[in-house]
Amino acid sequence: MTTPIIAEHDVAFFDLDGVIYLGPIAVPGAVQGIADVRASGARVMFVTNNAARSADAVAEHLTDLGFAAGSDDLITSAQVAVEVLAEQLPAGSLLLVTGTKNLVELARSAGFRTTETADDDPDAVLQGYNPGIEWRLLDEASIAVQRGATWYGTNDDLNRPTDRGLVPGLGAQLAVVASTVRQQPIVFGKPHAPMLDFAVKHTGAQRPIFVGDRIDTDIMGGNRAGMPTLLVFTGAHGKRDLLEAGPGDRPTFIGADLRALLEPARAAMQEGDAWRCAAATAELRDGSIVIDGPLDTEAAQLDALWALANLVWTTGADATEALGLLDQLQ
Repeated sequence: MTTPIIAEHDVAFFDLDGVIYLGPIAVPGAVQGIADVRASGARVMFVTNNAARSADAVAEHLTDLGFAAGSDDLITSAQVAVEVLAEQLPAGSLLLVTGTKNLVELARSAGFRTTETADDDPDAVLQGYNPGIEWRLLDEASIAVQRGATWYGTNDDLNRPTDRGLVPGLGAQLAVVASTVRQQPIVFGKPHAPMLDFAVKHTGAQRPIFVGDRIDTDIMGGNRAGMPTLLVFTGAHGKRDLLEAGPGDRPTFIGADLRALLEPARAAMQEGDAWRCAAATAELRDGSIVIDGPLDTEAAQLDALWALANLVWTTGADATEALGLLDQLQ
């Protein structure tokens, strides 16, 4: 099959952190890759769980990195959270917001009042990622929830990739409050339904695909929304995470980076106790896993990984042993 993956889709949704950029730098090949996806006729839409910055600010950052992007090309979890809350809560409701100025301004523009203290008896607490969070705000959120305020989070990513490595995400901040109030927030971002429901509605997508670097948000979210997913290895999750993915969390496709959209799908076929992908084979021999085939190129290693993943997922092969083989696939 020589048809590129993107030829089957009218809209490509892309996560940002770890797929498009790593903090202040673009992922290698991403700028040209996005341009080529657009040239194929598909619409590009950036979908991010990060609620810290406004869509305008993120679009400016993308432009500085060489991407063609405006605020209409972006959907943030902050936008989704505020729009959904505007439908669910009475106009003028008081929100205790622990996010950045962006989240506060979005809430106010939707007709909400905001506060930073539980003593104002807020109707709800809305947490969004804030890299400069003051501990007192986590205290206030905890107190407000204990007093009966409904608790919301824009997303629940435990960490986020940067050019220096992984750093704590909003999920870590939510966990601080959760450890105190002993309940969990209502969450809007991936993998939860509101985010991608909003994205599909916003774009009118008929045949969308989601491209992400995280199994627990991007891939799971796309799968739950009924759209194909592409896992790329430029951000948070890697080969080990792929092998450990459970039913419902597994991607439709894998690729080194987002440019895999412009290539034919990597296909694996079962042959007895073996799985084959291109020239690579992962097989059970006398109860042990054996990988055959060339491993001298990145593409060949990904072929072997896809064969290995399908073997583990479908035959009950020992995932622990398979993880030991990953050193061959670096």
